[in-house]
Amino acid sequence: MGPVLPARTVDPQPPIWTADRRAVSSVANAARVLKAFRGGRRELGVTELARQLDLAKSTAHRLVSTLVGEHLLERDDETGRYRLSITMMELGDSVPIHEEIYTAARPVMEHLRSRTNQLVHVDVRRGREVVYVERAETAMGARVFRHRHREWVHCTSTGRVLLADLPRPELDRLLRGWELPQVTPNTIVAAGRLRS
Repeated sequence: MGPVLPARTVDPQPPIWTADRRAVSSVANAARVLKAFRGGRRELGVTELARQLDLAKSTAHRLVSTLVGEHLLERDDETGRYRLSITMMELGDSVPIHEEIYTAARPVMEHLRSRTNQLVHVDVRRGREVVYVERAETAMGARVFRHRHREWVHCTSTGRVLLADLPRPELDRLLRGWELPQVTPNTIVAAGRLRS
């Protein structure tokens, strides 16, 4: 059996402010629009984005229009709502951490797959979510998630494994004030039960 690879948590960096505060603020707001699609939100409307991000509707509309023009978002003509474009997936595949994880994990994943004939995947925790970043499928196995799929960390076995390895103070910070969303009838929503 190969080595167990440590989970890697990626936390966002604070914005770097320059003399042109307004220009950086626009970039930050555009980034916030893109991040609003995390957690499986497939489509969002301008009004919904404006409310969620506490922006004027006209500002949200300008940001969305710019992101569509840059091919980072696309508009569904039937619903009038917006979704992430294929360009975002291409950008995601260019992230160096993906290559690092792939290089380190692939031999171990293939070894486990050949020994078990089961789907093997590598996941990382990002805050309160778990992100599935790499997988080795079998010919018999059903596809159970999309590449780069995200779930709440408390409602998957993988997420709970990653939580179990956290130092107690870090787990306390993560759970403090968090109302655990109920995804299925069996989702653990009590912090005490999750700790157990």
